[in-house]
Amino acid sequence: MSTLTHQSMINHHQSSIFSRAIETLRIWHERQQSRRQLAQLSARDLHDVGLSWSDIAYEAEKPFWRA
Repeated sequence: MSTLTHQSMINHHQSSIFSRAIETLRIWHERQQSRRQLAQLSARDLHDVGLSWSDIAYEAEKPFWRA
């Protein structure tokens, strides 16, 4: 039987919070990059992927924290 100390539980919780924060920042950065790249597509590129300028404008205007 293992016994968890208060200190070991605190350290585990803090690392979990830190890991989640890092992952959230990574996702936000990826969204920002993707939206920037979408905004730079040419009319030909948009036609090839089946998107319109309004689709791109809608997506590019979203804040980075919104999926």
